[in-house]
Amino acid sequence: MSSQCWLPLESNPEVMTKFVRSLGMKQSWQFGDVYGLDPDMLGMVPRPVCAVLLLFPITEKYEAFKQEEEERLKSQQQEVSTDVYFMRQTIGNACGTIGLIHAVANNLARLEFEPNSVLKKFLELTCQMSPQERSAFLENDESIRITHESSAQEGQTEAPSLDEKVNLHFIAFVNVGGQLYELDGRKPFPILHGKTSEDTFLEDASEVCKTFMARDPQEVRFTIIALSKDSY
Repeated sequence: MSSQCWLPLESNPEVMTKFVRSLGMKQSWQFGDVYGLDPDMLGMVPRPVCAVLLLFPITEKYEAFKQEEEERLKSQQQEVSTDVYFMRQTIGNACGTIGLIHAVANNLARLEFEPNSVLKKFLELTCQMSPQERSAFLENDESIRITHESSAQEGQTEAPSLDEKVNLHFIAFVNVGGQLYELDGRKPFPILHGKTSEDTFLEDASEVCKTFMARDPQEVRFTIIALSKDSY
């Protein structure tokens, strides 16, 4: 990881929506809370949903699982589509911004941008890069860094100091080519979770979120946010 460290982004849909708008994404999609994973609660989420963000605690149980998963998948050789946009995380506390980039980058056919969009330009410049090269490019992108810092100060809770250890982490779930992918910049590659569709994507992503919760049943620090077409 690089020596850079950003202020962590709050799991606040309004802050996230304002963040991507500041980077030039037009107002046809927005982030909103998913208040529960039962059918009734999922039914309240506006559709369609094109990305899901999960904020979860990094615990000893999770780290042990992550290590086992990485070793298993290296031997199994997943078939990851070349259409998946994935980047590594090399900046401390940048997981929120990387989660947003993953959500947007894998839905470019649906989203619209202003002509001078900083985010659209970043994605165009990095589309042919490796996951590691994309992270290095982000380290040097002052426009995104400054917007991130501003957004991190806008949450409902006071932002922690830069040297305060934060053990909460954002990841994104997206549908690329009818396959459900988990995109986590702390992992070396995307995680393929099987088939999905536009109609079932939120439910399919929710099932994976449930496995994170089941792994640490004593934990309550989970937040789920959806990127939806309709207004919340």
